[in-house]
Amino acid sequence: MNNPFPGLPLIESPLFPKLKAAMGLTADEEHVANNLHDKGYAVIDFPDAELDARIERIKTHLSPRYGINFEDPQSDKTNGERRIQDAWQFDEDVRAVAANRTMLDLLGKFYGRPAFPFQTLNFPVGTQQDGHSDCVHFSSLPERFMCGVWVALEDVRADAGPLFYYPGSHRWPIMTNALVGRRGYGSDLSSAQDPYGPAWKALCEAYDAQAETFLARKGQALIWCANLLHGGSRQNDLTLTRWSQVTHYYFDDCIYYTPAFSDEALGELHLRNPMAIQDGLSRPCRHRGEIVPKTPRPQAIQPSRFSKLIKYLIK
Repeated sequence: MNNPFPGLPLIESPLFPKLKAAMGLTADEEHVANNLHDKGYAVIDFPDAELDARIERIKTHLSPRYGINFEDPQSDKTNGERRIQDAWQFDEDVRAVAANRTMLDLLGKFYGRPAFPFQTLNFPVGTQQDGHSDCVHFSSLPERFMCGVWVALEDVRADAGPLFYYPGSHRWPIMTNALVGRRGYGSDLSSAQDPYGPAWKALCEAYDAQAETFLARKGQALIWCANLLHGGSRQNDLTLTRWSQVTHYYFDDCIYYTPAFSDEALGELHLRNPMAIQDGLSRPCRHRGEIVPKTPRPQAIQPSRFSKLIKYLIK
């Protein structure tokens, strides 16, 4: 069938049950796509035959950068840096995981547009981060053309602060500044997600939502939709590690921006110019194939000019 909603990812479209027959999915791919549509996440084995060797090299290369004593089994593994952003810029294995061709092709099928990775985060321990949606950090127009892939670089134990998520929360309202009654453009925040915490909590209560915890095996990957509420559980044993890599993906022919610092209703967008990790080239914002220029904010009408305009209109 023809798709009347090209501005929605295929796996998030209300027409997905009918569209999927024409998506060219294998039985395994259809199972993953169904989970993304219904639950907002799916678990797969990361498609890289060299992953075990990459994991060991990543750990060896990145370990000194965290300031954590990994040699002592009894040391506090949370006493140091908890993440390294964009290690793909200097670590070839991090880049290879992010730019995995099979994963890019799979995401392209699911979303109906070519995918490109634009950010990596590497963790030696859990984030212990409150439940949140990535949509406030990086979003797109049309909405929802962003997703994350979390890869377990070791078996995750229950006391190591495993990942948690709320199945089905990808269907909840997307948080915007207009929705929570604040102005975002030009604002200054120590945490881009703090203003939305009470709203997410209220939604969890309204939907009587129950979080699920992901006790991943080494090499498993979690794909999640842009608006899925997720976070990191409390780490009960501070001597444990929870090595993982997160890659965030955008999709072609979109406007990319940061909603926490934007006011969509006024056209005041904190635009992004992401770089595609697989080829190192920037992906400018586009709308229906045309590049969207970064234009300055229109000048407000000066009071004197406004007065003249009013006098003219009432004549």
